[in-house]
Amino acid sequence: MNDIRKTAVIIGASRTLGLGLAAEYLRRGWDVIGTVRGSRRTGLHDLAEASGGRLTVESLEMTDPEQISALRDRLSRRTLDLLFVNAAITRGDLPIGEVPTDMFTEVMVTNALSPMRVVETLGPLVAPTGTIGVMSSDQGSIASNTEGGQDLYRASKSALNQLMRSYAARNAEGTRTLLLMDPGWVRTELGGPEADLSVEESVPGVVETMERHEGKAGLHFLDYEGNVVPW
Repeated sequence: MNDIRKTAVIIGASRTLGLGLAAEYLRRGWDVIGTVRGSRRTGLHDLAEASGGRLTVESLEMTDPEQISALRDRLSRRTLDLLFVNAAITRGDLPIGEVPTDMFTEVMVTNALSPMRVVETLGPLVAPTGTIGVMSSDQGSIASNTEGGQDLYRASKSALNQLMRSYAARNAEGTRTLLLMDPGWVRTELGGPEADLSVEESVPGVVETMERHEGKAGLHFLDYEGNVVPW
């Protein structure tokens, strides 16, 4: 019997969707490495204590390239089956002309540039048949934007999608699965209390969709039910 467990790295796993993803992969028998910001205790630490050693907590400030490189060095002897970047912020619903420059920079660095730095730096640790995914949103879809609103957040997710497309083009001969995942409108700090889905409703679908696409090389933009999201 082959008892070798798969390994997932979840970037941004301290709470809500990220924590839910870590718990779901543990439930499915994976080993999980989850990252948190800083040194404070989080729900991920509690989950790790109950995991029987299958969950490791790492500290990472994703916007710091040196910390990303240091994490790569700590994981350099591991072969990963999944690298998933779950991290994003929003700073309110302002028309783009009213967004201060420092706010624009903060959101773009956090939601677009930093996830791609993680992908570029840790991606080589992923097995050739493994998966690299980032948490996107249907709000990053240009074709679906018929109502406007959330200008900066939408732009940051569109930028992330474009950067992942460039990454896929530069690695067109690669065999890894590349995923942009839309978790749906989820009741989190970012999604708000009026959102349609709970974390418990979204996460199993996200994981199931990613598992169904294992071995399907190239870039796919999908929602938590496995539907293709228009660009």
